Amino acid sequence: MSGRDLFCQPRRFGRGAALTFVFASVLVAGAATGSLPGGIRPSGSGETRGAAPAGHSEDVTRAAEEAAADGKSPLEAAERAVSRSGDRWAAVYSQGEYEEFEDSLDGRYTGVGLVARRERDGRIEVTGVRSGSPAATAGIRVGDRLRSIDGHPVDGSPVTDVVSLLRGDATDAPAGTSVTLGLERGTRAWSQTLRRARLSTDSVTVRRLADGATVIRIAAFTKGVGDDVRTAVRRAPAGAGIVLDLRGNSGGLVAEATDTASAFLDGGLVATYDVEGTQRALHAEPGGDTARPLVALVDGGTMSAAELLTGALQDRGRAVVVGSRTFGKGSVQMPSRLPDGSVAELTVGHYRTPSGRTVDGTGITPDLDATDGVLERAETVLSGLGDPS
Repeated sequence: MSGRDLFCQPRRFGRGAALTFVFASVLVAGAATGSLPGGIRPSGSGETRGAAPAGHSEDVTRAAEEAAADGKSPLEAAERAVSRSGDRWAAVYSQGEYEEFEDSLDGRYTGVGLVARRERDGRIEVTGVRSGSPAATAGIRVGDRLRSIDGHPVDGSPVTDVVSLLRGDATDAPAGTSVTLGLERGTRAWSQTLRRARLSTDSVTVRRLADGATVIRIAAFTKGVGDDVRTAVRRAPAGAGIVLDLRGNSGGLVAEATDTASAFLDGGLVATYDVEGTQRALHAEPGGDTARPLVALVDGGTMSAAELLTGALQDRGRAVVVGSRTFGKGSVQMPSRLPDGSVAELTVGHYRTPSGRTVDGTGITPDLDATDGVLERAETVLSGLGDPS
């Protein structure tokens, strides 16, 4: 699984627990304006307006209100209620965490500017360094090995835990706080202390391959991603294929994932989802480019809103999906505000792909399984799809 400190949103499953993935998503985790109607979001990002759903959400709200009346912490009471509920994807955010999460969905975050992934042997390797970031200023390079963070060894750790340590989620560390990294480059090992900074993200990056194909990589579905993808598609050479790289994309705003689908579909169904038994649907806008050969790249870090998009393109016969099975997070959550300003997110349903497939717990199986040389396999597929004209 791949990940990055810039594309993680805080997610709390209990006081003292690590805050974990995402930008992981209006389908995976979070909250921000402009997602699904009425504050609903597939597992993770939506608005806070609207009443909380019935069921265990009422228990959580009641617990928070009773704690506030007794002069105790509503957030801690909500966390205990969530823990008892058995809702594995439920989360409780402090007000500050929620604001940080909303900032991240706007493309702003606090971090050091590192992108990292866990290798098969458990090593954590730096795969990207954001220009102008604290990591870049310190001279950290792609290929460096990250051995520890503030004295905590990270070999073998999930990338989500590494991200949480880099961001300082456990202490709600603001910009300006320091973090000490243990690094290795060849035979050299050293420690480097950085200061976290407020950074902005480039969720969409575009590059051209030698054969003329365009690679559009989406790191997370932050605000404006749909428009950026549409622009990239319009600027791609006439007749050339497109590789849509969703590897390591842990989710984001569902509205942006749907808008991205609109860049490749001429209207029609993107996904259905239920909210306590009520069925709803997401549709693409008409007018997308339906002619170009399209390959979508996925892996075990492809989550939530990214899985929604992948499922739509696969079911609609619009893209050949290459890579490995996706994460499998397709639950629908609704955020509600608690008395102290904290926010509880509770599962109220699940989404399905256009053909009716469920994603939660199963993920999406690619059309062509590949773990090595994935981009090269995608180029081969594109050449096989031929001239769209």
